[in-house]
Amino acid sequence: MQDEMTVQAVQEGEVVTTPAAEPVSEVSVLQAELELVKGERDQLLDRLARLQAEFDNARKREAKERADTRDYTISNTVEPFLGVMDNFQLALKADGTAEQLRTGVELILKQMEDALKGLNVVPVESVGAQFDPRIHEALGSIETKEFPDHQVLEEIRRGYRIRDKLLRPALVRIAVNADQVAE
Repeated sequence: MQDEMTVQAVQEGEVVTTPAAEPVSEVSVLQAELELVKGERDQLLDRLARLQAEFDNARKREAKERADTRDYTISNTVEPFLGVMDNFQLALKADGTAEQLRTGVELILKQMEDALKGLNVVPVESVGAQFDPRIHEALGSIETKEFPDHQVLEEIRRGYRIRDKLLRPALVRIAVNADQVAE
């Protein structure tokens, strides 16, 4: 009855039944396990290669999107200033009086200010304001008794901010009132 008897071997959760006449050798079981492990390894290596390729594609796509966004931002920023340049070129070619030229330059300046305003760039308040070292840079002082000490009297170069961030400080001259300093 030995022919009817069977031997069972456990192999990766499966039960393999072989006739007792052919004894299962430990080597053949290990070879079967080795083949299973090799198959799993090949699947994992394939999966790893696919994930690496997917990551590389995502990195390239992100770099392209960043470059496209930069170009889009630059083009939207530069576009309002192209009209200003055109008007300066027309002013240089114009044959008119000094007063006409001045009026044209004032219109171009207004166009430039509008372009900056469209980008949320606004001038820093200076003349008449109290000196603030966070937004003003004092280039000199003017002695006076008419104005309070440290009041901005003259703007040499306009300062600008974009929302709450200072782009550049205003260059100013401030009042020095000796009567108020002594008190």
